[in-house]
Amino acid sequence: MMRATQIVEAVLFSSDAPVNAEEIARADDSLNEDVVEKAIKELKRVYEESERAFEIKLLGGGYQIVTLPAYATYLDRFDTVAKSSRLSGPALETLAIIAYRQPIGRIDIEYVRGVSSAGVVRTLQDRELVDVVGRGEGLGRPLLYGTTNKFLEHFGFSRIEDLPRKDDLPVVLKGENVTEAIPENLEVSTSQENQTSENENGETLVDPNVSPSPTD
Repeated sequence: MMRATQIVEAVLFSSDAPVNAEEIARADDSLNEDVVEKAIKELKRVYEESERAFEIKLLGGGYQIVTLPAYATYLDRFDTVAKSSRLSGPALETLAIIAYRQPIGRIDIEYVRGVSSAGVVRTLQDRELVDVVGRGEGLGRPLLYGTTNKFLEHFGFSRIEDLPRKDDLPVVLKGENVTEAIPENLEVSTSQENQTSENENGETLVDPNVSPSPTD
């Protein structure tokens, strides 16, 4: 009979997304969550002691086998290795604002960025990095946005509380090649002086010289 560690390892290797202990336990009647957790702990020990090029990480509430950061350079040179599509500077800027100030409405995002953000927010939604998490209490009950489990997986966090301090963001986002994208006023209150208007396409713009009256 196969050992629990072998079954768990097979499941982790075959999965292209993080899986939790409950999901892994469904692979065999001999498994339960406690057995799975013990098997993962044993696999972590084996990988570390044998100096493997990969490890098991807890990402977004699930476990996944990932390559150690020290080997990233070699994978970059290996053209057949799948690479995640890079995020643009505006997308990273908007994502950082949402991550650190969630739940947050689009107009408040635009207060911080100083430009229309509707298209960028839609892009982040399409990438499943952010999603609507509720509605605000203001006029029109604006949609509020927050990050998703896929956001945690993409950046290697197990929970939102693991986000680094703003000063450390350039290091975290180095792999995206857009370290200059982080807004200096990321933690400024949304009551800062700005005003929205619309361009000819109906997109919201911001005038930093007029006091705000947020509705979205």
